[in-house]
Order: sequence, then structure tokens, then C-alpha cells
Amino acid sequence: MSNPFFDHPILNSPYACPSRHWELDPDGQPTQRVLETRRRAEFITPIPKLKKRKKSSQQAEMLFDEGLNLSSAAQQYDPTSIINQVRQAVDSWRSLPNPGQWQVTPETARLLQHWRHHTFSGVRPFFCQVEAAETAIWLTEVAPLTKAGKLLLDHLTSANKDANPELMRLALKLATGAGKTTVMAMLIAWQTINAVRRPTSKHFTRGFLICAPRSHHQRPPARLAAQRPQQLLPRPRTVAQRHAG
Repeated sequence: MSNPFFDHPILNSPYACPSRHWELDPDGQPTQRVLETRRRAEFITPIPKLKKRKKSSQQAEMLFDEGLNLSSAAQQYDPTSIINQVRQAVDSWRSLPNPGQWQVTPETARLLQHWRHHTFSGVRPFFCQVEAAETAIWLTEVAPLTKAGKLLLDHLTSANKDANPELMRLALKLATGAGKTTVMAMLIAWQTINAVRRPTSKHFTRGFLICAPRSHHQRPPARLAAQRPQQLLPRPRTVAQRHAG
């Protein structure tokens, strides 16, 4: 019996914004229908349907809350809606054709143009990697300048105070194999370049703490030597190019 969901699971290019997705029913099972939109951010765990469900209401709450026990009878913790609002804002901002409309520093604008449009000699960044960097950039440089952005930042600040007082944290959630190390390099490049040009700015830093499993530091030298740089930084401009803008 044909099963399109498993026969052709991949619908989108990894280098473009997803425009189609397989529909899932309320239990996370495929309906075999393709919807011509990007899937909304939701916490879905597709698992085989059980014949008997025990403690279903408790399990559903745990899945929604990801087991963090942040929800209570008085307040339901809902991270999904804010994620989709941020994603929509970043999508609208990304679609602006003129870099002068992006409301970012010239250095950030050049990095964005490079990541989005440069002809890479090897593997170029995936859309999800660029989107992750774009989201951090939008929240840092653009959101404070708009009314809608300020409301989202206020929501994120409030969530941090409730869950993790005295330490503001934002997480970028990417799938396994998406290339989170590359995203880290992109973010470090963006922050460092701007921090050097604007040493008094509170938005940028040159100090970074990287935490990684021990196994990531035990790669054989041959494997490290075989890894090729991904050209994440544009080439320095000549004097003539700088004067030309």
C-alpha cells in the first residue's frame, strides 16, 4: 500500500524558506495531505498511536510544557505563540528589498547580504542557519526600534524573569544535523565585527562562552584538516570599494 508521507517525506529545499508541509492530525499522525504553507512552530512529537492511553491528560500537558513544569493552574506557559510572532516579524523584515530599510548597522547589512546571496564555492548556509542568525539580529538591532518589536521583547524579558531571574537568555532551537556550530560562528562574527566598530554599544560583545560536549573536542587531526572553511565572512573591501559604498 502506497504511503506518500514515507515515500516522499522531503518537500522543501534546505536553502529556501519552507513553503509546503505534510499535514498531521491532532495525534501527530500524517493525514497524507500536503499543505501549501510553512508549518507553524508547535511542539509535536509524532509517535505510533497507542491502543490504550493511560494518564492521557497528564501526558498531553507534559508534552506541551516539554516537561519543564513551568505551567500552573493560574498560568499556562505557551511558548509557541511568541515563536510564531517572532518568525512572522522576521519574515516581513527579511522581505524588505532595500538594505537601507533593514534598520541594522552597515556591517550587519553586509553580513546578511553575504549569507543570503554570496556564491559559495562549497556548501552554503542552510536557510534554517541564516534564519537563526537573522532572528538574533532582528531581536537585537531591529525590535527595539519598533512598537511591535518592543512588545515581543517585553514578553521575552518577562518570561526570563519568571523562569530564570537575573540572567537574560534566548535560545535558538534547531534540528539535529542542522549545523548549530555554523550558526554559532555566524553569531560570533556578527557580534565581534560590530563590537570592534562600536566599542561603547551595549548590543555587541567580544566575549563568548562556548559550552560543548567533550567528544566534540576529540576529533582526529586528519578530520579537522579535511574540514573546509564555509566563507562565512565577506572579503575585505578595497579602498576604492569602501569609497564607492
